[in-house]
Amino acid sequence: MNETQPKFAEADALVIASPVYFASANGTLISFLDRLFYSASFDKSMKVGASVVVARRGGLTATFDELNKYFTISNMPVASSRYWNGVHGREPGEAAGDAEGLATMRQLARNIVFLCRSIALGKEKYGLPEKEGFIVTNFVRDDLK
Repeated sequence: MNETQPKFAEADALVIASPVYFASANGTLISFLDRLFYSASFDKSMKVGASVVVARRGGLTATFDELNKYFTISNMPVASSRYWNGVHGREPGEAAGDAEGLATMRQLARNIVFLCRSIALGKEKYGLPEKEGFIVTNFVRDDLK
């Protein structure tokens, strides 16, 4: 965390990638991201987030959704592509043969750059969007007794 947080604080974008294990991201990565996003005290608003997943066959969309939640809970715009950000392959080097997946990755890279540039111009001209104060609710209501 001591090495990653300052880099994340300075970055315009964060790309997270994981192989798919049982329709989920790598457990070590999830533990790392839980700690990173929970403990990072800087404002992550308007940093672009993107996730990339690699699978043999299934589980791409579940893992893609799992990773993107770190961005959406942190007020980070999520970069998309022309399809879900994934490539297919099981053995080392196999993903290089997924022409559709690689085209999706190239488009994702272009979109990340565009979003970062657009946000920088928007900050310069308009500033950041106004934030509403943090409200914590509890779904257990005492008045229903």
